Amino acid sequence: MSAKSLLRRARWTGEVLAAALAVALAVGGTSASATTAPNVPWSSYLNGWTDQYVPTSSNDCVAGRDNCLKATLKELSRIADATAKSCSHDAVFARAYVRMTQTYGWSRDIPGYYQDVPFANHQDAVFAKHYTDAYYAYTSGDLASVPQAWRIAFDASRDERVSATGSLLLGMNAHINRDLPFVLASVGLVAPDGSSRKPDYDAVEKWLYTATEPLLAEVAARFDPSADDAEDPFGLNNLVLFQIVSGWREQAWRNAEALVSAPTPQARALVAANIENDAAAEAQNILATQSYVPPLTSSTARDQWCAAHHDDAPPMPYDFGTAKPYGY
Repeated sequence: MSAKSLLRRARWTGEVLAAALAVALAVGGTSASATTAPNVPWSSYLNGWTDQYVPTSSNDCVAGRDNCLKATLKELSRIADATAKSCSHDAVFARAYVRMTQTYGWSRDIPGYYQDVPFANHQDAVFAKHYTDAYYAYTSGDLASVPQAWRIAFDASRDERVSATGSLLLGMNAHINRDLPFVLASVGLVAPDGSSRKPDYDAVEKWLYTATEPLLAEVAARFDPSADDAEDPFGLNNLVLFQIVSGWREQAWRNAEALVSAPTPQARALVAANIENDAAAEAQNILATQSYVPPLTSSTARDQWCAAHHDDAPPMPYDFGTAKPYGY
């Protein structure tokens, strides 16, 4: 096979994106390279932590109090800042998670945006805990505690195997396709009055789309200039990324329903296994389209760009305003 053919094969073309999106919508129906200290999950030092929403709890995150968001952002920023400064390939998803959480905070403060703000605060923290627990388990060498989809993502970062677009997609896949169904099932799909929590879940879609463009612009400006260029072999545009994420989120809700409605522990275990396996399979799909093909492509340009630009300010404002390169 010629060099030109190999490079074409590696490219994230419109046809491949369309195929990946189709797979993403069907899935479910069917060592990090930088560390932070201390290398322990934040939930281990938050007294009274539980995934169950308890409004009377002394734990601010369990009760869903507004200041829980500060604790969540502080923990996410610890990872995002450390990985960005070291140009770890984990930095792309870590920074994306900070930006999405900041945007959630912006939406939360709009009167009437959510029907149940305290519950949304709690769910946001539980979701973050799944990611940080996986990250710290991986960096501590406790691989048995790392879900397979996350292990694939962290291995790819460690090995500098995929483009920045690949890093973002691998993290989002593990976060949404693997973690989210378990989070939704554990915190509850139904409010105490019997109403579905789906409207608040769907309300997130409103800001996910508007946050996608500045996020891709920031990733391109600070970590890999190819990230927001759809004409590049590894580029991605905001519309396609949003469509992928939206499809994954809908499937995550359906998988959570399947977990909750499973009639027996054995049936639930089967649903859980399917979620794990499907998320891992999707990660492999992403690897197949986003991996560098040495010697034609490698992470060298990405790494050199990051070394020169990781301290740069994000080039576009988010809904919550102008973002700082570090912290939140």
